[in-house]
Amino acid sequence: MNIKQAKQEIKNTIRAYLQKDEAGEYEIPVERQRPILLIGAPGIGKTAIMEQVAQECGINLVSYTITHHTRQSAIGLPFISRRNYDGKEYSVTEYTMSEIIASVYDQIEKSGIHEGILFLDEINCVSETLAPTMLQFLQYKTFGMHRVPDGFLIVTAGNPPQYNKAVRDFDIVTLDRVKKIDVEADFDVWKEYAYKTGIHGAVMAYLGIRKEHFYSIRTEMEGRCFVTARGWEDLSRMLEVYEELKIPVTKELTVQYLQDPEIAEDFATYYELYHKYRDLYRIPEILQGKYPENTTLQNAPFDEKLSIIGLLIDSLNQQFHRYAVDLGVQKQLYAQLGIVRDLLKSREDAQVSGLLTGQKKQLEEDLKRSMAAKLLSRQEEAVRRKVLGALSELIQKLTLQGTGDTAQDYELVRAWFKAREDRRSQEIGRTGDALTNSFGFLAGTFGEGQELVIFLSELTAGYYSLTFVSECGNDAYYQYNSLLLLKDRRQELTQEVRKFTAGDTELEI
Repeated sequence: MNIKQAKQEIKNTIRAYLQKDEAGEYEIPVERQRPILLIGAPGIGKTAIMEQVAQECGINLVSYTITHHTRQSAIGLPFISRRNYDGKEYSVTEYTMSEIIASVYDQIEKSGIHEGILFLDEINCVSETLAPTMLQFLQYKTFGMHRVPDGFLIVTAGNPPQYNKAVRDFDIVTLDRVKKIDVEADFDVWKEYAYKTGIHGAVMAYLGIRKEHFYSIRTEMEGRCFVTARGWEDLSRMLEVYEELKIPVTKELTVQYLQDPEIAEDFATYYELYHKYRDLYRIPEILQGKYPENTTLQNAPFDEKLSIIGLLIDSLNQQFHRYAVDLGVQKQLYAQLGIVRDLLKSREDAQVSGLLTGQKKQLEEDLKRSMAAKLLSRQEEAVRRKVLGALSELIQKLTLQGTGDTAQDYELVRAWFKAREDRRSQEIGRTGDALTNSFGFLAGTFGEGQELVIFLSELTAGYYSLTFVSECGNDAYYQYNSLLLLKDRRQELTQEVRKFTAGDTELEI
């Protein structure tokens, strides 16, 4: 299965394992809760989906790469204790708590959440001395003398033998005690994640043209050449920072992440073209409705057309993402101001600025605790920090302009919030216009051809683009989407009619 299907399977397993009966006991007893074993090529996103699953389910995640551990760190250090058996005292070897088990309890303390995932990567590459311990762990959920706490799902991951010479095959006894999931690389699935995460537009446009370069492993005389999803994501982040610092992007940089010289050079060349097209076709002006005159794009190679579509999608996605963040900030601010309003009703001597300061302090503590527990995605963290910044701005405004009168100060708060909402509405309008103008440019340049189909498909595949359209609407999107759907249906009917007139009487409509 692909990584998206594997993610859903893990979420379903978590729901099943954490389901309790009327007596408060787990429906599936802990001893019958099989660990999940993910087997897939390196760099396809096994670790990333574990982070997503934990965040989306609101539970802990404790991760370890098990190959970094020795037998002692995994099961604990031995010590001698005294025990009495049948009236005789004996020296007995016991073990301190495993570092891994201790980390689970540490995470529970940090988050206050008693359920979670213990994720062990590279499980089938452990050393010879540690292998028996890991087999015992998979079967009995214990390291040494200590058991993984109830409520923690065990997920392990490993690579197939063809990718790692250190891989050890599990025996039937062990495999019969795990839920084994084979995961394969899938660009179309990764693309959904990439749009949501904000992968660089050049990477997305390039892989749209060269899908075969998304995941590649081959052997040459000089050694293994490979490119993985992890490599593309890490390169994307570096490209963003390089551009911010105005540092040139070269093959020497790309090959550090794309460890296939041919693909690295090809992408570096494309990256230059990508920025050339941005300047040549004036993408920002297209979004403003200023279409280039006498463009030769109609007769351009298909790769160039795809690059232009990619540039438009990238620019629009930045605006769609900004919309999502701004909406998240406003929703949280609205909730905080609602709390302040309710507190003012119940406390006659309360001051607006004092209550806001208290709410801000509480949010800071919640953010610190959530970050320590690793419960926030990158966007959720960004939203919370923006909320704190906005509250600081509001408190400063009250300090400078407030009168101390509760009614007047709260009216000042309302006006401040309304001004923010007005600015957000204006930004929504500009984003909607940019989307409409993109449709106008593509339809005017290419007509209702495959270019428009590709553009629509990319918009529909993107999390933030689809969110914006569904919440704010866009007449151009609905118009062209309906038009193309009707066109597709007409083509299907035409084909069916042709089959029928050719003698095929099984007409299906």
